[in-house]
Amino acid sequence: MDKVDSQAGKNVIDSLGGLSEDIGKYIIEFAFGDIYERDILDFKQREMITITSLLTQGDTAPQLRVHINGSLNVGLSREQIIETFIQAIPYVGFPKVLNAVTIAKEVFKARDDK
Repeated sequence: MDKVDSQAGKNVIDSLGGLSEDIGKYIIEFAFGDIYERDILDFKQREMITITSLLTQGDTAPQLRVHINGSLNVGLSREQIIETFIQAIPYVGFPKVLNAVTIAKEVFKARDDK
């Protein structure tokens, strides 16, 4: 998780304290331990799939923020992230893509402001 989500991932796990530590455990052990560590796809490919999956679901803004940051952390460019969203337009429609682009712009600005 540290390789992909860095502090944002830790914040998600910390936010579960006192509510459901088991969910945090599943995120770390299953999603990042079992799935992300498989050796056929690299982290860039995994993050591209993840942001696309979150985009298609809609109503996933907090998770999309974390994984857009993660995408940048593992080496996807801003242009690749936006192009990934553009590729989804014919399959999920403009509203979901526009929402994802808005979140991406917020993430990019927050990173620029640091």
